[in-house]
Amino acid sequence: MSLIIGIEYCKLDNNGRFKLPIAIKKQLQGEDCRFVIKPSIYADCLELWTYASFEAEIERLQKELNPYSIEDRKLLRVLSAGNIVEMDTSDRLVIPNEQRIRLKSSKDLVIQSYGNFMEIWDHDTYCRINDNVDGYAEKIDERLGRVDNEPEK
Repeated sequence: MSLIIGIEYCKLDNNGRFKLPIAIKKQLQGEDCRFVIKPSIYADCLELWTYASFEAEIERLQKELNPYSIEDRKLLRVLSAGNIVEMDTSDRLVIPNEQRIRLKSSKDLVIQSYGNFMEIWDHDTYCRINDNVDGYAEKIDERLGRVDNEPEK
């Protein structure tokens, strides 16, 4: 599984395809060309996982969740809902029709990496959500600024 780093911009064509940006493709050298695309449960965007990363995540979830618990089965159903997509010979991926609706019919996309997966955003939504970074420094300091062995102030 590759660690994916970066924010990239690309275009969606009329057939629902986008070309995987070269900066991301280079980071995936040696990976197979299969991906899993799924709706995000946290935001109005899509998540794009390498097949290997998604497989590892589902295996982790299956170990953590009880298949005989109704609530755990619901969680697994939601968290594993995705479509396998393969990169074509032109390095394009097709976003399934039922998932394309999250992109607000936009042609301009932003791909934001999260290490082991990426989010695919409609450009305007991404900019609107991320333009206001007021208070992030304080939030980061509050959550991450203190080392575990340091006493709280």
